[in-house]
Amino acid sequence: MPTPLPTPMPALLPPFTEETARAKVQAAEDAWNTRDPDRVALAYSEDSVWRNRDRFLTGRAEIRAFLADKWSRELDYRLRKELWSYTGNRISVRFEYEWHDTAGQCWRSHGNEQWEFDTTGLMRRREASINDIPITPADRRLP
Repeated sequence: MPTPLPTPMPALLPPFTEETARAKVQAAEDAWNTRDPDRVALAYSEDSVWRNRDRFLTGRAEIRAFLADKWSRELDYRLRKELWSYTGNRISVRFEYEWHDTAGQCWRSHGNEQWEFDTTGLMRRREASINDIPITPADRRLP
């Protein structure tokens, strides 16, 4: 008897199911952990709008520049995201990431994000609230 072919992953487009929402969150985590601003920026629409902490960004070019600056300061960045909820074209996640600054101080950053996607699966809106906690290198738990 032939081995059945694996079921292909459905497209990660809205409206989201639990399966596609979880896959979208994992894809975002994987991309951000590359720390490649060019790659990560491609997940956002050309006119994407962000609120990141107290910064407001508009457009893929601003997002790319923001990410390049972020990862030049947040060294050895490691991120974990977890699906919080989803509906239609929106996903909410909680996340935690760890990094250290150029002086060697380690940090753990906690937060949540609300995402809204266009019909092609690009993120057109991102709202992020983030808090930073200083930690010791021994306290790091993300590989």
